[in-house]
Amino acid sequence: MEYRRFSDTYIVRLDPGEDIVERLMQLARDEGLGLAEINGLGAVDDFTVGVFDREEKRFLPNRFQGAYEIVSLHGTVTDGPYLHLHMSAGDRDGHVRGGHLTQARVSVTAEIVVRVIDGRVGRYYDPEQGLNVMTFE
Repeated sequence: MEYRRFSDTYIVRLDPGEDIVERLMQLARDEGLGLAEINGLGAVDDFTVGVFDREEKRFLPNRFQGAYEIVSLHGTVTDGPYLHLHMSAGDRDGHVRGGHLTQARVSVTAEIVVRVIDGRVGRYYDPEQGLNVMTFE
């Protein structure tokens, strides 16, 4: 991972074999990010996305392997740090898979923009939802 900060924005490049979630968590920890938005694109060859089952109160994972182009990567960083990422990726036939991102291995490169927002937002576990939700203190 290489990155540079320009004003309130980090421009991040990930290389083959790097995991998007791990590296963004590393960036958030190293830079002390309390609140930021994330957008990106690139290519991956192994990723897991999930859908939250409200009745079971858990994410149902789906793993995909092969050549995929990231159609959309977006999310937030909140204090902790805590990452909340969603990703959609398309295969060679144009089929798109997506959901809540838990891991994604870069195959060629990933270009990610992390825009820092002035402030801090935390998280707390809401047992009714079964999720960590934002808290504004």
